[in-house]
Amino acid sequence: MKEQEEEIVNRVANSVLEVFDLEDYYPEGERVSIDITQWLWQGLVLKEKEFRDALKNYDWQQYQNKYVALYCSEDAIVPAWAYMLITSYLQPFAKKVMQGELHDLDVLLYNDILNGLDYTAYEAKPVIIKGCSRKPVPEEAYMLAMQKLMPVAKSIMFGEACSSVPLYKKAKL
Repeated sequence: MKEQEEEIVNRVANSVLEVFDLEDYYPEGERVSIDITQWLWQGLVLKEKEFRDALKNYDWQQYQNKYVALYCSEDAIVPAWAYMLITSYLQPFAKKVMQGELHDLDVLLYNDILNGLDYTAYEAKPVIIKGCSRKPVPEEAYMLAMQKLMPVAKSIMFGEACSSVPLYKKAKL
């Protein structure tokens, strides 16, 4: 008796299902945070002359090609212009500067990237937003991807093709 050999077919690869992997858009580059309390008197009070002098004499080149998050670890009252002044020193060196924690920086980076993408490739197609990643993709990026894909996709799932969670299906007109 002759055994029949069957070809293994990858149905996922042959389907119209589009995979949207946020990891593909992960912005490479070192992320650092700067606690501005180092330039405040006793870590709490901004004295303008001393603040300006400290910034003027600081080594800003160490932030070359880095993403920088500025924050204050103390409950100090810091005027908005202080962050703006620090940014003016960082801008020639850093890739991006923002006020907040490192997590906020990643959210901002993904926001910029996802807002700049063309989503027409996903028009009227079933889309799966890939869930597993080796890079630190913030949860907020998944939410933004969902918002960007909903107007164009036929349906949206989350996870992997072999085990996905259905999230959205466009209503039939």
